[in-house]
Amino acid sequence: MSGKYTVSREDWSLHRKGEIDRERHREKVREAIKKNLADVVSEESIILSDGRKVVKVPIRSLEEYHFRFDTGKNKHTGQGEGGTKEGDLLGSEQKKGAGKGQGAGEEPGVDYYEAEVTIEELAQLIFEDLGLPNLQQKRKPELASEALEFKDVRKKGLTSNIDRKRTIIEAIKRNALKGKKGFESISRDDLRFKTWDLTFKYESSAVVLAMMDTSGSMGPYEKYIARSFFFWMVRFLRTKYQNVKIVFLAHHVEAKETTEEEFFTKGASGGTRCSSVYKLGLDIIEQRYNPQDYNIYAFHFSDGDNLSSDNDKCIKYVSELLKVCNLVGYGEIEGPYYISSTLRSAFKKINDPKFTCVGIKDKVDVYPALKKFFNPNPQTGL
Repeated sequence: MSGKYTVSREDWSLHRKGEIDRERHREKVREAIKKNLADVVSEESIILSDGRKVVKVPIRSLEEYHFRFDTGKNKHTGQGEGGTKEGDLLGSEQKKGAGKGQGAGEEPGVDYYEAEVTIEELAQLIFEDLGLPNLQQKRKPELASEALEFKDVRKKGLTSNIDRKRTIIEAIKRNALKGKKGFESISRDDLRFKTWDLTFKYESSAVVLAMMDTSGSMGPYEKYIARSFFFWMVRFLRTKYQNVKIVFLAHHVEAKETTEEEFFTKGASGGTRCSSVYKLGLDIIEQRYNPQDYNIYAFHFSDGDNLSSDNDKCIKYVSELLKVCNLVGYGEIEGPYYISSTLRSAFKKINDPKFTCVGIKDKVDVYPALKKFFNPNPQTGL
C-alpha cells in the first residue's frame, strides 16, 4: 500500500473493544446459567459447600467468521433444476454428527470451556424474579431491601458505566462549536459516565419459619432435597432483604428450635408427627412475633409419611397458622416408590389462597418450588 494508515489514540473502538468482549463473555455466562438454573440450583457440590465456593459453568465457545471447505462432496438437497413440482416431498440433507452415533465420528466437535462464577453472582441470577409474597404494611418498617438509585453523570468513572447517549451528544456539541456538522469522533473530554448509589427500600418486618422433617423415614435423598430448598431460601432472604428473621425448626415425633448449623447438618430418627412443628411455630409466633408487627411466612418440607391419626391436628394447626401468616408452604418429597401420602390428601381440605403445596419428584424440581413459594405476586399468577 502506498498510503499510510494511522490509528488515533482516541479511536472509540479501541476504548470499547476490551469492554465489549468482557460484556459478551458475561452475557454468555448469564445465558448458560439461566438455561440450566434447575440443574445448577440442585448441584450437590454447591449445597454441601460453605457458601464461598466458585461454581464452574460449561460455556460454548464463540466461533470467528471464516470460510469452510465443502465436506459434503458438492451434493446437497434442493440444488439444481430438477423436475419437482409443488407438493412433492423433498429429502433432507443428512448431516454427520460430531462424535455421535455408531462408531468413531469424523466431524469436529464443539469447544466448551468452564467459566467460574461465585455463589454471590449465581444467587443474583436465581433470585432476580423472586420476592416475599403478600407483603403488607406493618407497624415496624425494619425490613430493608437493596435498590440502586441513579444519582449523577460525571466525566470520570468505570468503563462499563459509560453513558453512550450523553457521550455522543457531547461530541456533537464540541463539533458544532468548531463549525462542524454531525458526529465525527469522540475525544476523552466527551466521555460521560453514569453513577449509582446503593440505597435501601424500607418495608415492614418479616419472619420466616423454616420447618423440616428429620424423622427416620427421611432418607439421604429426602434430606438432601429439603436442605437444598432451605439452602437457597436462606441465601435469597439474606441477599434480597436486610434484617429478615429466620427461625429454624426440626421435628420427628417432637419438634424443637435449632441453630442454623444444626438445621443443615444434624439428622434424627424415630417416627413422624408433623403437627408438633406446626404447634411449635404457633407458640413462637405468639411469644415473639406479633402479626401486627411482622409479615410471617412458614415453609415445611417432609416426605409426608405422617401418623394418620395426626393428620386432623395438622389441618387444625395449619388453619391457625394461615390466620397469622402471609403464606404457608408445604413441600412433599416424592421418593422412587412414592404413593400419595395421607397428609397431602388431608391438606386438600384446606381452601385458602395463602396455602401453597408443591411436590418434588426430582432434584431439578427444587428451583420451581422456590419460584412458586416466593412469587411476589401470587394472586395475579405473575
